[in-house]
Amino acid sequence: MKNYTLLFVVFLCFLPLNGQTPKQTSIDNEKPKLVVGIVVDQMRYDYITRFWNKYGQEGFRRLIKDGYSFKNNHFNYIPTYTAPGHASVFTGTTPQNHGIIGNGWYNKFEKKEVYNAGDDSVESLGTSSDAGKMSPHRMIATTVADENRLFTQMRGKTIGIGMKDRGAILPAGHTANAAYWFQGRDEGKWITSTFYMENLPNWVNEFNNSGKAASYIQPWNTLGDIETYSESGPDLSGFEEGFHGQTTFPYDLEALSTEKNKFERVKISPFGNTLTTDFAIAAMKAEDLGKDDFTDFLTISYSSTDYIGHNFGVNSKEIQDTYLRLDLDLARLLTALDEQVGAGNYTVFLTSDHGGVDVPSYLKTVKIPSGYFDNNEFEDKLKNFVEEEFKTANLIEKVHSYQIFFDYTALQKAHVKASDLESALAHFILQYPQVNNVYTRSQMQGATFSEGTAQLVQNGFNQKRSGDVIMVLKPSVISYSITGSTHGSGFNYDTHAPLIFFGNGVPQGSTFERSEIIDIAPTISAILGISNPNAATGKPLYIMLDKKK
Repeated sequence: MKNYTLLFVVFLCFLPLNGQTPKQTSIDNEKPKLVVGIVVDQMRYDYITRFWNKYGQEGFRRLIKDGYSFKNNHFNYIPTYTAPGHASVFTGTTPQNHGIIGNGWYNKFEKKEVYNAGDDSVESLGTSSDAGKMSPHRMIATTVADENRLFTQMRGKTIGIGMKDRGAILPAGHTANAAYWFQGRDEGKWITSTFYMENLPNWVNEFNNSGKAASYIQPWNTLGDIETYSESGPDLSGFEEGFHGQTTFPYDLEALSTEKNKFERVKISPFGNTLTTDFAIAAMKAEDLGKDDFTDFLTISYSSTDYIGHNFGVNSKEIQDTYLRLDLDLARLLTALDEQVGAGNYTVFLTSDHGGVDVPSYLKTVKIPSGYFDNNEFEDKLKNFVEEEFKTANLIEKVHSYQIFFDYTALQKAHVKASDLESALAHFILQYPQVNNVYTRSQMQGATFSEGTAQLVQNGFNQKRSGDVIMVLKPSVISYSITGSTHGSGFNYDTHAPLIFFGNGVPQGSTFERSEIIDIAPTISAILGISNPNAATGKPLYIMLDKKK
């Protein structure tokens, strides 16, 4: 009898008061109403420290002063490109698990090269070109934004924004309400695909018709006196590509454009970041982000930093000016968040998708070992070697992104073992002067590496999508033009990225303890009290989370 009485009392405790149905349980008051994930394309960590004295108080300085900075944050895989970077930040794992092994790769099952976000099953919205035929379908893991959507029963919104399609699509994940990217050329519009919706929202059409993008086809001069830009190299140098050969300020973007590419110049200027900020703030307002009890996600990818780094190099005056202007855009974004969501109601993290190397032709002038790798010459020598060594052609199906794919049908016909071809190629390639390491599929699948370059390669090796032999070039050796910078390696200039958390759930502080890019998503999951992305291998950054505010 006592047991029945106890059960009845417990039952009464859960009955609604006054005969009313209890309100749907929503988020804890301590959780942020909005998470803003910012990725700055090609941002090296030292852009924080190098330009620190030139930054204002309300952008990078505010984030670091009032937030938590991880000063020894690294990518833990090769290759360090844009698509793998964005995917790894938001899935909490490496290409080994999320499947985005490059911006593009050779699909050995379809016998063709594929683009990371390309999707012919969807249609473009906002443009008549194929630029909108994109989706996240090739990313095989969930993002933290996906997990938030699942946790909130799809009530929490996700909006992804980036000038590059991959910078908008991959962070927002599979369940996003929308992802928008910028179609330059002669259009100057933010577009999307039918993966997300049937028609562009009115607010996007209004923004596209406002003339905002066209307003940035204007002269680009330095924000401050160029003589005070002492943290970067000379304005006139032989290490920059520039615009039609012009490599010094000021740049008249309109005069340097044609009718067919006028909006491309906006992308390769700091005004591309400003336009991205304009659009992000418009999205926050139109979509009422952070206005209800269910956490929303806004992902922002700043792409112009990468375009400018590739064009002018990481040590250029143009890069310094771009970051000083980005600092102002970040300040404006934070102000908008304070006004629209409320200080203390949102959480921001800022990081990068990869770094960038100093221009090797410049490094040579200061006696630092560096150089260039000729892909075409290498491929010719490789195929000649294979034909001489095995007395047959066509054993190599494709050479792509420093990976060699075997033609297994040709191997079988020639009675050549894959292991014999692996060994022969590894020995041959290692003799190549610009190559530092060579790894085979047998090594990647037959052992677990816990440190060094081999671990980075293994973390980027996907069994179904990667090649049969992978090579790693020496430090500061790249396959690129002799002007401008690039990225992709596992060396510090490409792996060391900023990581700053700010806002709700984030104490003030900093650490030099090593963190990895795959730790970001699990940390946000911990703040929100939701599941980690389904393939996550990173860990919550407890050194910050356990600190009392």
